[in-house]
This record gives sequence, structure tokens and C-alpha cells, in this order.
Amino acid sequence: MSHSSTEFHKIWIEQCAATEDIREQFGAKNALDYLIGEKLFTFVMASEQDSEFAAQLPAFVAAIQGLFSAKEIRAYLDHLESAKFLASPEAEIEDEDEEEPWPANPVLGAAELLRFSRIRQLLQSC
Repeated sequence: MSHSSTEFHKIWIEQCAATEDIREQFGAKNALDYLIGEKLFTFVMASEQDSEFAAQLPAFVAAIQGLFSAKEIRAYLDHLESAKFLASPEAEIEDEDEEEPWPANPVLGAAELLRFSRIRQLLQSC
């Protein structure tokens, strides 16, 4: 498939394939950061505006659930919740590579928290 004909709402298929390599080379935490912490959050945001992305969301979630155990997903979401979404705004960032826990704009922070809640619900259903 040429780049110009890529159906971007189906890019999750390639991202899941890349996740297997990331997991093998860098471990489960990095693979979860990539697929859930980065790609799924971006995909959910796109699905809020685009029906083609929204239609692909259940298949993407099912693929994630096929790549990681329910225990791995739950532990990752718990970590993300405590490290990012429920972290004190005054808390110092321990890892220089981690982003700040909250966006400066409280509306964006609330939208991100709602998105996280939706992702948790999607991934932990079943």
C-alpha cells in the first residue's frame, strides 16, 4: 500500500505490529507506553472528531487486549493514573523523559482525564 493511499484510520494495525517489536527489544513497559500511552490516546482523540476513527476504535482496543494480558493493562493504567492523572501538580518529575502530569490549561487537563477514563473503560471491558 503506498503512503498516499494509506487509510489513516487503520494505522493502528501497523502500530500493533510495531508494538510486538518494541516489547521484544525494550520490554512491556515501553510497549505499553507506545501503544496505549501514546497511540491509543491519539487515536481516541481523533475518534472524537472523525467517524472513520471511531468505527475502528473497537478493533484497535481488541488488538491491544490481544497483545497484553488484562493484568498488564490494569497495572499500566493504574501506573498512568497515579503518575499522571492523579499526581500532585507540585510533584517533581522524577524522569526527565516524562511529561508534566497536567496541561497548564485546566480545560485541556479535564479533557485528558475524561479521555483516560474512557480508555480505561474500553480496555477493561470484557
